[in-house]
Amino acid sequence: MKTFASKLPLFVAIALTAPVSATTAEDVAVTAAQVAEAMPLAASRGLVLDVTNGDSRAIAVGERGHVLVSESRSDWRQVERVPTRANLTAVTTAGEAVWAVGHDGMILFSADGGLNWQVQRQDVWKPMPDDADWDAFDPTQGAPLLDVLALDEKRLLAVGAYSLMLRSEDAGVTWNKVDPNARPSDAAAPDEQPLVAEEAIDAEDPDAAASDDWTMDADALVLDEEDDPHLNGIARDALGQLLVVGERAAAFRSRDDGVSWERLSLPYDGSMFGVLALGDGHFLAYGLRGHVQETHDFGDSWRELDTGTESTLQGGARTPDGGVFLVGNNGTVLYRAAGAESFDLLTYSDAEQESPVLSNALALENRAVIVAGEKGLGRFQLN
Repeated sequence: MKTFASKLPLFVAIALTAPVSATTAEDVAVTAAQVAEAMPLAASRGLVLDVTNGDSRAIAVGERGHVLVSESRSDWRQVERVPTRANLTAVTTAGEAVWAVGHDGMILFSADGGLNWQVQRQDVWKPMPDDADWDAFDPTQGAPLLDVLALDEKRLLAVGAYSLMLRSEDAGVTWNKVDPNARPSDAAAPDEQPLVAEEAIDAEDPDAAASDDWTMDADALVLDEEDDPHLNGIARDALGQLLVVGERAAAFRSRDDGVSWERLSLPYDGSMFGVLALGDGHFLAYGLRGHVQETHDFGDSWRELDTGTESTLQGGARTPDGGVFLVGNNGTVLYRAAGAESFDLLTYSDAEQESPVLSNALALENRAVIVAGEKGLGRFQLN
């Protein structure tokens, strides 16, 4: 049986299997979207999984519903009331609008740059009854969302485990499921019956539930090819072309803003954990064991790049001048200047001289980068 761990880098898998108390179905219904756990030291010590820029401030998200913001991009504070304890895996912005996604199919929305939040969607996992019709089993029910991208202030795409893909055309009020494996004629149309968001839950009246107890199996990193691969990352170039990468060399591309998709196969048969858009048809995919693959023709052809490392790469960012930062296990930082062919291999060390696992990055001016990971947020400066 495929488990959610087949997508996640090992450090995230460990964090998400922390002991939790036993719950009944009734407990789940009551506790799911509790206010995020307060952790004053989250910026320096808590697990942070993604960080991005908004118009007014930078926003970072992580474990147990933590949201951190910074106007200076150096001094961070935790948002006090976020209506979930689900792990948040990714964040995207369009102007002052911010969306964060995570476990339990959670989608949060903020209209003010990340200061106040409401739940737009949640889909808490429900166990199948003993007498259930397993032919009707939906593996995406309760599946975590792993990345989200705002095309503009109204249109969004979110991707996740078991090929879960969601599309919204009304700023996240409603979401349509899209089947990336469908033929173009079968793809979900914008006017189909939408997947209606759950009733919005604010921080004053939390009463749904979050679950962090996915079963993890390190052996699941090695899998046969899947019909419903986990979708790990999404990017869009200036032409509006979309590329999604995922488990076991799976990739999908769309030329119509995500209405229909075409499946591709990458040359390396391992998982890719993210993708960056660098130009028209120019994408960089990165992932397991230091593998990086590049295309200049929107996925028609790919070349494998020499990174000089076997550390798994978890995240990346394009610099303002067109360069690339990639980050990953053991404090690994790869930098490629704009127009360069090769990467510089570097190591990030925190204040304790440790090199933690890094999950993502936000590039700043002057070859500086904010790094997020298992020890919170830090800053890396190239000389």
